[in-house]
Amino acid sequence: MRLEFTKMHGLGNDFVVIDCITQRARLETYQIKQIADRHFGVGFDQLLLVEPPSRPDVDFCYRIFNADGSEVQQCGNGARCFARFVRDRKLTRKSKLVVETASGIIELNIAPNGWVRVNMGVPRLEPAEIPFIAEQRALTYPIEVANRTLEISAVSMGNPHAVILVDNVDTAPVREIGRPLECHPRFPERVNVGFLQIVDRNNARLRVFERGTGETLACGTGTCAAVVAGIQQGLLDERVRVQLRGGELDIRWQGEGYPVWMTGPTARVFDGVLRMYEW
Repeated sequence: MRLEFTKMHGLGNDFVVIDCITQRARLETYQIKQIADRHFGVGFDQLLLVEPPSRPDVDFCYRIFNADGSEVQQCGNGARCFARFVRDRKLTRKSKLVVETASGIIELNIAPNGWVRVNMGVPRLEPAEIPFIAEQRALTYPIEVANRTLEISAVSMGNPHAVILVDNVDTAPVREIGRPLECHPRFPERVNVGFLQIVDRNNARLRVFERGTGETLACGTGTCAAVVAGIQQGLLDERVRVQLRGGELDIRWQGEGYPVWMTGPTARVFDGVLRMYEW
């Protein structure tokens, strides 16, 4: 099987993007893992498959797979890379796109400077919708992880996130806490773990341990979830600039019942051809 692909990244959160509109592709889990391998494959945090829409009121559909082959519902940095990809490949000339994902419909707006603004949807805060096991909704929840009790916020941005406030992201125990919390039994679908440092009411720093991947240089949905958690706790204002290890994202949220808007850059790294062989 011969497949053309594009390697892209959003603030260092990197993707392999495959056009499944003009070429046919059916990848098994082991093949996704092969492509993801940074020594023997191309290497990526997530794989994006661009597909035709399944309904007349959307422009495209896309699917997202982690490096371990698991499929996920949403990816903010991936959404921005997707928007640039379909324009670069001349699959559309539109600057405003309506796109179908596993978590629902999202809106993408491509600016003249190449930055992409994404309507990430309304955050879900009810435990059953995240999903997260809790007796009732709260601003924060105590949870036992790695022989300690932590206070977390739980938010879904189409995928589940746990947000932990820290004094300094540089010294935060990202791997030590991230790995056991990712698979905690109170998160039936596993969870992405964000470590949030408040700088001031309009600025924050963040590191994210992503489920199925590990720590990444940036996470769009994780950034949105962290800002929602900070605003809910009265620590952040409506517009926040978040510094991640790969760069900055601009997040705006007016409060409960409103969608989160994320704005940030994308980069196209190179194009290539995959030759996949079945075992």
